[in-house]
Amino acid sequence: MKQKIEIESVKMVLQRQDNIDVKTVSKIIEELMIGQEEDEEDKVPPIKKQFVFMLSDPKGELSGKDFVGWVLQIPEDESPMVAEDKIVKSAHEFNITPKGRRMPVKTIAEVCEHVSGRITKEQGLWIKTKEPVYVIITNGKIPLEQKESD
Repeated sequence: MKQKIEIESVKMVLQRQDNIDVKTVSKIIEELMIGQEEDEEDKVPPIKKQFVFMLSDPKGELSGKDFVGWVLQIPEDESPMVAEDKIVKSAHEFNITPKGRRMPVKTIAEVCEHVSGRITKEQGLWIKTKEPVYVIITNGKIPLEQKESD
């Protein structure tokens, strides 16, 4: 496990030591700062990710159609069918606030994008994606032979 210690803390500890002179402390701090700069240069930028939810379509009834939606969470003991009702209740709660009276939300997309997490959490709803994501349709089967990629 890699721990980060601030250089100023190291400098204070070194300066408290009687047997280390100021010149040595300065050299140690300078080396630590150079090492820190190299670590920052070596960092690889994180890969941007997006949420996708996969829809099972074993009969192929939805093939060739594009769908978008939102990733939501509700309490485990509740039916998924209540999710839409929770969004509607969140919209009503938002629309009675001063901000909601100025700019009321009228669609599911607007609720997901603009209603605060505090209001949705009160309704037992956690919106994981503010913007709609694509739905990937699958037949749910793994082919026995792997296809060769071009």
